[in-house]
Amino acid sequence: METVQGLLYGFQVVLQPTNLAYCFLGVLMGTLVGVLPGLGPASAAAMLLPATFKLSPVAGIIMLAGIYYGAMYGGSTTSILVNIPGEAASVVTCLDGYQMALKGRAGPALGIAAFGSFIAGTFSVIALTIVGPPLAGFALKFGPPEYFSLMIVGILILTYLTSGSMIKSLMAALLGIILGGVGMDRITGVYRFAYTRVLLDGVGVVPTAMGLFGIAEVLTNLETVIKREILSARVKNLLPTFKDWKECIKPILRGTVLGFFLGILPGAGAVIASFASYAIEKKSSKHPEDFGKGAIEGVAGPEAANNAAAGGAFIPMLCLGIPANPVIAILMGGLLIHGLHPGPLLMEKAPEVFWGVIVSRKWATGCFWSLTFH
Repeated sequence: METVQGLLYGFQVVLQPTNLAYCFLGVLMGTLVGVLPGLGPASAAAMLLPATFKLSPVAGIIMLAGIYYGAMYGGSTTSILVNIPGEAASVVTCLDGYQMALKGRAGPALGIAAFGSFIAGTFSVIALTIVGPPLAGFALKFGPPEYFSLMIVGILILTYLTSGSMIKSLMAALLGIILGGVGMDRITGVYRFAYTRVLLDGVGVVPTAMGLFGIAEVLTNLETVIKREILSARVKNLLPTFKDWKECIKPILRGTVLGFFLGILPGAGAVIASFASYAIEKKSSKHPEDFGKGAIEGVAGPEAANNAAAGGAFIPMLCLGIPANPVIAILMGGLLIHGLHPGPLLMEKAPEVFWGVIVSRKWATGCFWSLTFH
């Protein structure tokens, strides 16, 4: 009963004209960011984080969440039409999406990507509503040993899933822990590594996020030269046929469930979810030789997986105060800047933010679904 009341309260918060406008603005900007090759949701959220300082905490976080949702979907457009992934999670979509476009089926590819994202987004809202409050209540029983264990598990998963040298990944994680220890200790009041007055409050979230994800990403892409053949044919027939739905309904459902649970894991995220979904669909298909040549299942499954992962990533942040990926870390920084502490007490101290973010996911999926078909 409390969950239903919370959900209704979330709708009351999101349906305020101001919050609706900022959610739509975030989704629109996120979709545009997703279309731009290489920029990605992390750098966009980092660069636009200062724009939320003068907004209310609800409006600011909803707009940043909308950027994340929109970017996860927008990357499929360039992947299908020009074979250039807008962000990392859309790399898999290039394999079959562009081949469908070359065969004159760009419309069904874009359509099934939109429908798959909508279904995955709806599922993630329901799962967030069901899993979130009980998990937050369970997390209230956590003490220092449990949180320390969670942090260790998160670091181990991060280093295990990172490509390349595991030692370098572990060193990077330890460097992050050291940087997190800069500033005043919350318990003893002692200053640690604060060699200048600038560091008395610790390493700033905004300059760190903008430097690591925003400016660095832009400078890297300035040196990248990408040449692709642009599809000049007119996109039509966005609605998938009955045959397309028959082939895609199971991949969408599998990708949705897989993506949601992988999104919860720290360090996994949408990229691994989309690749895992593609691998599962290729292995379970009766015609695996069609993959890479324009199989619509190779578009539906990964697109559903990466959007479901975007919703699942909010569970550890909202309920446990643990970011699952860089974008969620930036959103968590936005909450801290507004004086809110993500974790099990967020639902009690700021229910408008907790339920507003959950319900905004449903509004955001409807926004980018309508952007595609209009």
